[in-house]
Amino acid sequence: QSIKSVERIGRASLFLFYIFKSGVDCIIRFRLVISQIYYVGVLSVLIVSISGFFVGMVLALQGYHVLSQFGQESTLGVMVASAILMELGPVVTALLFAGRAGSALTAEIGLMKTTDQLAGLEMMAVDPIKRIIAPRFFAGVISVPLLTIIFSSLAVFGGYFVGVGLLGVDDGAFWSQIQSKIDFNDDLLNGLLKSFVFGVIVSWLAVFEGYDTVPTSSGISHATTRTV
Repeated sequence: QSIKSVERIGRASLFLFYIFKSGVDCIIRFRLVISQIYYVGVLSVLIVSISGFFVGMVLALQGYHVLSQFGQESTLGVMVASAILMELGPVVTALLFAGRAGSALTAEIGLMKTTDQLAGLEMMAVDPIKRIIAPRFFAGVISVPLLTIIFSSLAVFGGYFVGVGLLGVDDGAFWSQIQSKIDFNDDLLNGLLKSFVFGVIVSWLAVFEGYDTVPTSSGISHATTRTV
């Protein structure tokens, strides 16, 4: 079992190398990537937006009760923003993306393999990695940081809605604390870098599991589960 696991990791690493080699073709035919950005990114905006808004609301509600014990309600904004921008935003967005878009990518590619569509492309001298896999991979890598920005923005507004609108935190103190304490390089760019890394990992696993699946209906279901 250990040998099979190492062998599988090696195949996945070579698979990622071939995808990056196909990056030039994706740039030349970027319309393929754009169409996949719509399917994996734009169609994920709704669930990411709703989740982000409610995560921010819950975080502000719980944070307020803790901070009020020390008379630091004015720091609620920076507490919500720092937690969302650096940690929760990239992590939760990656989880939502894996559950919604990653599983769909695995099922789609696995179905193409099961119905011999990938083999048909190879018979026509079309590389399925360049034509099918790489555009979906790079679409995921581009989409996750953008979805993270949407998630984090709405989460902060969710915290504002609860903290200022419902709990009575001062409006000016909420935003001024964020402006003075949140650093662009240490907080914003750090969170975006995490989201980019998560995007690479989630997209890589999703397309590899679909491409490597056993070409049966049960194989597709197992591959989808492994992706998530």
